[in-house]
Amino acid sequence: MPIIRLTKIERRRVFSLLACLLLAIAAWLFMALKNKYIYSAKTVLVFKNSPTKRAFYPLQSDTVDLQVEGTGWQLLFDRLRISPPSINIYLSQLNTKDFIVCSDQLFNINKQVESTQKVISIKPDTLYFDFTKRVVKTVDVKLIQKLSFTKQYGIASEILLNPKSVKVAGPIEELSKIEFWPTDTLKLNNVQSSSTLRIALQHSIHKNISIYPSSIEVKLPVDEFTEKTLEIPLKITNNRNYNSIKLYPKKVKVTFLVALSNFDQVNESFITATVNTDEWSVLHHNQFTVKLTEFPDYCKLINISPSKVDFVVEK
Repeated sequence: MPIIRLTKIERRRVFSLLACLLLAIAAWLFMALKNKYIYSAKTVLVFKNSPTKRAFYPLQSDTVDLQVEGTGWQLLFDRLRISPPSINIYLSQLNTKDFIVCSDQLFNINKQVESTQKVISIKPDTLYFDFTKRVVKTVDVKLIQKLSFTKQYGIASEILLNPKSVKVAGPIEELSKIEFWPTDTLKLNNVQSSSTLRIALQHSIHKNISIYPSSIEVKLPVDEFTEKTLEIPLKITNNRNYNSIKLYPKKVKVTFLVALSNFDQVNESFITATVNTDEWSVLHHNQFTVKLTEFPDYCKLINISPSKVDFVVEK
């Protein structure tokens, strides 16, 4: 195959021609990408200003398609997203209507997105809602926690929640199923001192249920623990026939961990140890098992000695 041999001047001319061609293509591409185009981007709706006296349930997905006017650069790189990834839709009109027209809020929507993007329409443009009577219920807050402590440290007394209860608003049939409202999981490791934290409540999985307030204050009373032993007198339960029962021994030693700040405070009155006569009259056991029916939540039981006691029934 013959090889075309170019002179030095001819090679320069070819390179110059190719360079001009590439520059022309780059200039055309740059100008084309600067032009405005219409493209579609998915985004999530966040509902704001919910009606105060009506409970609602959206009849369509909270994800919509935005028709966005932007440059070719955005079409090339940002087609599948919009910044920010969600937009606010205000529901104040639902006090008098059963639907929201998104195009009525285009001005506010465009204030939320980047200045280089312009939303020109939304699909679907009309959002429909199902309404039921809205009621308010007060429920207790349940702290969900996963705490680990430095050795010999722990919760010294009751964990304080402020507020202890929250108001939940929504359809009466949904609220009847709610007994409490959980927080997000409080996760702390190697805790060795008291602290006050703010934690959010879990979001409702139902869009027509709202919670107020959305966060609470948690006070964790943490202290170093030490061992303490008390002699606790035994009490007899379920002695229906009023038998004369003698226990051997009459007291048991209860060993537990208690916070240093509560060491002197916790005494025999905080603990109740019992035996159940059903073990003899029904189960025919020859010993009673000792059980603690009252014991401080902020103490940690180590041992009950003895855990079983002998008895004599005098007829």
